[in-house]
Amino acid sequence: MSHLRQARALLGRRSALLGMSVAATLGHSSLSLANAETPNRLVVVLLRGAMDGLGAVIPYGDPDLMRLRAPLVPPQPGREGGMLDLGGVFGLHPALAAMGAMYRDGTMLPLHAIAGPARNRSHFESQDLLEMGSDHQIDSGWLNRVAALIPSSGSEVALAMGPVVPLLLRGRQMVGTFSDGAQAAPAAFLAEMLALHADDKLTRAALVEGLKERGFTSQVLKSAAPDPLKRNGFPRLARIAGELLAAAEGPRLAALECAEAWDTHLAQMPRLAGALHTLDDGMAALREGLGEAWARSVVVVVTEFGRTARVNGSFGTDHGTGGAAFLLGGPVAGGRVRANWPGLADHNLFDNRDLQPTADLRSLLKGVLAQHFGLDAQALATVFPDSLKAPAMTGLLRA
Repeated sequence: MSHLRQARALLGRRSALLGMSVAATLGHSSLSLANAETPNRLVVVLLRGAMDGLGAVIPYGDPDLMRLRAPLVPPQPGREGGMLDLGGVFGLHPALAAMGAMYRDGTMLPLHAIAGPARNRSHFESQDLLEMGSDHQIDSGWLNRVAALIPSSGSEVALAMGPVVPLLLRGRQMVGTFSDGAQAAPAAFLAEMLALHADDKLTRAALVEGLKERGFTSQVLKSAAPDPLKRNGFPRLARIAGELLAAAEGPRLAALECAEAWDTHLAQMPRLAGALHTLDDGMAALREGLGEAWARSVVVVVTEFGRTARVNGSFGTDHGTGGAAFLLGGPVAGGRVRANWPGLADHNLFDNRDLQPTADLRSLLKGVLAQHFGLDAQALATVFPDSLKAPAMTGLLRA
């Protein structure tokens, strides 16, 4: 049985046995999937809450950085707890160790001074427009429109894992549902229960037999074993997504949400480090889940806007404009930073407070879709309407 079919059958039985409705949340994370007849995979990771791009990809070579936000800057590359050097001008936050390793092997590309189509500082409006792929309100998400353009097999063109289908995947294209998150609490309970009776062979054997009688297969019991990834929703979800995407007849498009502590108005240093650790663990888990399919997979990590260039009085940052994004995967032409860097001098800041965006996230997404799925200009115009001012980026992927 394939990974996808096995997961559907397995989770369907467990949900019925536990008397639960189909749910799909793991902490603050959620997953949406779409099935398509293509060997290439695309994963979109939404960092809801506005990641501080200047804190994730630090322009330590900019002479104005320390003047604006010295309390938020990690030590220089080469020092204890220091940032990971990205070529002499930029450094990667030390919490992103796994992504740093991907950078070194050429499969991770940071992009800086980039922003969505909106120029406002409202989380909700900016997230909506980013997911719609537009600078104005429209009735569908851009990834749903992509799913409609890629030949698909079967009736389930798109699958969603989450309390609701994210706006990114809403639209005319059919969307089904898939659940694993409803089992997170029972799995954790089973793990604790079995662990408590680990040394009692008689009781443990009875528990195992009882669970099997209720329809829990050995694979389910194995999944209930203690697993550090299960203590953190996003990495666990990312690994599941990778395993589903890796299946020959599995989904080819996925959208994950990582709603950690990105809205760092105060005490940013520890909060951002924790959120970045979660993202880093998730990207490592996704790569592990994809296995050999990593060679045909592209992961785009985006957030709705950046944060202010200056540190505030609470040692945090407020809602901003320009920020950073990440492109990961086997086909990615990484090992460099892509940025038309505007500088952090006061006269270069947007509204005298934010990093000036010099690239549009739609250009990044267009470039990925053109190079990874072969979408032409007409198709890209359908996915991103009224976006002539955001031409597709080139050179994002290896030929």
